[in-house]
Amino acid sequence: MELHVSLADGDLAAGIYRQLREAIVDGRLRPGERLPSTRDFAGRLAVSRNTVAVAYERLIAEGFCSARVGSGTFVAFTEPGEPAATGTSPSPRPQWRTDPAPDPRRFDYDFQIGVPDPALFPYVAWRRLVSRELRPSAAPLPGYASAAGHPGLREAVARHIGLSRAVRADPEDVLITQGAQQALDLTSRVLVEPGDTVAVEDPGYPPARDLFAALGARIAPVPVDAEGIDVDRIPPGTRLVYVTPSHQFPLGMPMSLARRRALLDWAERHDGVIVEDDYDSEFRYSERPLEPLYSLGGGRGRVLYVGSFSKVLSPLLRVGFLIAPPALRGPLRTARRLSGWHGEWWTQAALARFIDEGQLGRHVRKATRLYAARWERLTEGLAAIGGLTLVPGSAGLHVCVHGDFDGVAVAERAARLGVRVREVTRFGGTRQGLVLGFGVITAERVPEGLRRLATALRP
Repeated sequence: MELHVSLADGDLAAGIYRQLREAIVDGRLRPGERLPSTRDFAGRLAVSRNTVAVAYERLIAEGFCSARVGSGTFVAFTEPGEPAATGTSPSPRPQWRTDPAPDPRRFDYDFQIGVPDPALFPYVAWRRLVSRELRPSAAPLPGYASAAGHPGLREAVARHIGLSRAVRADPEDVLITQGAQQALDLTSRVLVEPGDTVAVEDPGYPPARDLFAALGARIAPVPVDAEGIDVDRIPPGTRLVYVTPSHQFPLGMPMSLARRRALLDWAERHDGVIVEDDYDSEFRYSERPLEPLYSLGGGRGRVLYVGSFSKVLSPLLRVGFLIAPPALRGPLRTARRLSGWHGEWWTQAALARFIDEGQLGRHVRKATRLYAARWERLTEGLAAIGGLTLVPGSAGLHVCVHGDFDGVAVAERAARLGVRVREVTRFGGTRQGLVLGFGVITAERVPEGLRRLATALRP
């Protein structure tokens, strides 16, 4: 254990005692940790061994430490306290709010949204690929790598989206990011000035909306209808529009082809930019997907295409990508370098091989079969519950229903029955509804979860 203690003139033993006590109280030294021996610690601090012994004895006497004969001095259990006051703390800017803590409750019937089934993650194949990249023969780079990301992964991503989503991109167009959220962050830093208007879907994806606001943008919530975002209601002077056209978040329907063309025309007329978040578009259960906005309008340079592997593999992987017009390639790479340089090289290399070996395609096909069974059972079960209207959609990992009820109250009653659902109004808008994910709940548990939800729907 490396323990930093600084000493000034005066009572050296008191200084050692005070700094060790503070480290114990604020949790840097945890219960059960062994302190350095008095001889070693004294040598490191260039003081007498007796000076360190006096500090240790005081900590033992006050109950912060305990001595074990023949073993040494150990941190004893103590209730955490407040760290020593060091003056007035700096105040953050108002838009940087405290990050809300995740819900610690466990649910017997968990319709959590936005999370794939961890049991489907290809652990054996992934372990093999990462181990291969960590061998000395893999010739790791001598220093920092390109901010654009691993060249093999950029090539693999370009092929993957070209085949699966008809998005034509060269490897040089691909920027590897730490998930889709960083792709949005880089886009904002390069394209949006503080005070610029950014239009978002309403209801829509809160992390994107919060990010744009935190960077100083004026947020314009634009209502969505059965065809997607209402282009006619985008405010004048809007600089950027963020949309989820393949599987609108959270409602779930795709944006119609007519609305897609209208949005592209808007961007051309108003010198605007469209950010297309194509999240979890790999999972489809019936109709053929519509062509992405990037493919329809990429030639005009108005669309930035964002994707990630969080929903396909795992959110913990933290690998996403951004496809942008050539004019933005240099600025986006600069922003990536300044914000974090590059991601974990071995992970990116392993993912490149995972794609090139065809394992990603096999994984998506296997996962789609399992998710399709859950989607079918969930949609059939919801249709059988009176008073619910299912939003049309057949992609992704969640579905949405509308109805004449208080979504917040229903979600709270469902939670008391062991069922996790989310109310639509959590994501904006005023129309009442519920969002149910099926990434982590098995098909066998869906019927009982819906039976309990039906009970929660009755006031």
